[in-house]
Amino acid sequence: MNTRELMKEKLDDFEKKIGYTFKDKNNAILALTHSSYANEKKNEKLQSNERLEFLGDAVLNIVISESLFTRHSELAEGDMTKVRANIVCEASLIKCSEKLNIGDYLLLGKGEELTGGRTRISILSDAFEAVIGAIYIDGGLDNAREFILRNMDGIIGEALKGTLLLDFKTQLQETVQKNNDCKIIYEIIDEKGPDHDKTFVTQVKINDKVMGSGKGKSKKEAEQNAAKSALEKYNEKEYSCVDSSNPDRRI
Repeated sequence: MNTRELMKEKLDDFEKKIGYTFKDKNNAILALTHSSYANEKKNEKLQSNERLEFLGDAVLNIVISESLFTRHSELAEGDMTKVRANIVCEASLIKCSEKLNIGDYLLLGKGEELTGGRTRISILSDAFEAVIGAIYIDGGLDNAREFILRNMDGIIGEALKGTLLLDFKTQLQETVQKNNDCKIIYEIIDEKGPDHDKTFVTQVKINDKVMGSGKGKSKKEAEQNAAKSALEKYNEKEYSCVDSSNPDRRI
């Protein structure tokens, strides 16, 4: 069974979920094709969704920029830049991707499937941008704009009010505590460079077990990257959180 036949039933459900019907179904399939799957199916000469992701990122930025410019004349250039950055950040894209269950429709290689690819942060955020790129190629800017604004309306509103809290530290806290009451600690383990240009290295521990590390030009950025690293490992189930007071209890 080739990829087109494999995706035939899934595509109908996918299109209903995202609220857009593709004229060329190959655009939808391409948006959902991860590089791991394309590499395994070399006999089909498939492309991955990476080029569509590149295009989708550009379309997303222009649509959000246009929306902020035309609808919010009270915002100065610097304010628009900050608000846009919050709207198009990876954490926001993940939320949109999860709302649409895009992970359920992805074409993944066997290895990626086994290591939690359907919930991997980078794969989900990239796939959301690839879907935007596919809609743009298939139906033009108006359809892409409608899709973006419909799915990101709440995020845009929160960003404008300054109440957008879509950060990796919050996600890690919520993810871990779904299962158990675990203690999360962030520690600065290294500082490099002169005072005016420091790089901080942070590690995050869950119940005294190191689950991730990250670098950043500020302590906050380093903590966010450490939390992102921990989320990746947690979702892949490469590591389990062990209760230091009870090593047999795992999450």
